[in-house]
Amino acid sequence: MRLGVIDVGSNTVHLLVVDAHWGAQPLPATSHKIDLRLSEHTTASGDISAEGADRLVAFVHECRELADDLGIEQLMGFVTSAIREAPNGDDVLARVLAETGIDLGVLSGEAESRLTFLAARRWFGWSAGRLLLVDIGGGSLELASGADEDPDVALSLPLGAGRLTRERLVGDPPDPADVKAVRTHVRVQVAGVMRELSRVGEPDLYVGTSKTIRSLARLAGAAPSGEGPYVRRTLERADLKKIVPKLAKLGAKSRSNLPGVSNHRSQQMLAGALVIEAVMDLVGIEQLVVCPWALREGIILQHLDLIPAP
Repeated sequence: MRLGVIDVGSNTVHLLVVDAHWGAQPLPATSHKIDLRLSEHTTASGDISAEGADRLVAFVHECRELADDLGIEQLMGFVTSAIREAPNGDDVLARVLAETGIDLGVLSGEAESRLTFLAARRWFGWSAGRLLLVDIGGGSLELASGADEDPDVALSLPLGAGRLTRERLVGDPPDPADVKAVRTHVRVQVAGVMRELSRVGEPDLYVGTSKTIRSLARLAGAAPSGEGPYVRRTLERADLKKIVPKLAKLGAKSRSNLPGVSNHRSQQMLAGALVIEAVMDLVGIEQLVVCPWALREGIILQHLDLIPAP
């Protein structure tokens, strides 16, 4: 069957289309996305602005039309922190449903963490042993650890790269004092959950997902995306230690000229790097192995698991 998943994140809204059936690996057919940046389309009260809601409705309309053209049998959709935390989030979702017929579900931070962990587990398999997952988006940081498909601990912290940039790193390049303050803030937050992570056992493999981690790995010399998903890509802590001060000295335009850094993510790359550096330092991770599957694939895998075996 052909499935479609609309992922409404803090930075992008992304339609992933896969061909899948029970017991088989979902194969990507096509994707379609826009850099909507819902987190930037907010009012002083935290509401999603009228412009942001209009653009979201228009994009979901596009996805609905593509679903018809591409023969998608089932179109699913979900939203994360940008709408989850907005006071008018329910009203925006009700408007999307009324005007497009698409019911976008709201994922909690813990659900994000668990579903992303499921995707990583399926990608690496049982032989990888106990996993510790690190995933960062625009609005939140997800951490999960476990030996099964459902993690023993699944956490979500308000340490997204877009959120930290918008609220705490406003300069371009940011003031060194602000960078130092963000570094301290992030480490205090991560240190606060270390007991929960450490009590479930020592991981055998440390896994990183998200565009930010892939970009950082590319800056450290990992293979470009054009070489395909099966090339092993890693991010070493020693390399990240060199990348962070370099990013701190550059403005967004200069960062966008670096390999693997897109224009729309260049502004928040420093914040993302500070968060990942903090996690690697405090957890004691020398190497993150990059996983090409993440939350969207986790949603699809969960859906397939609910289909009765033939």
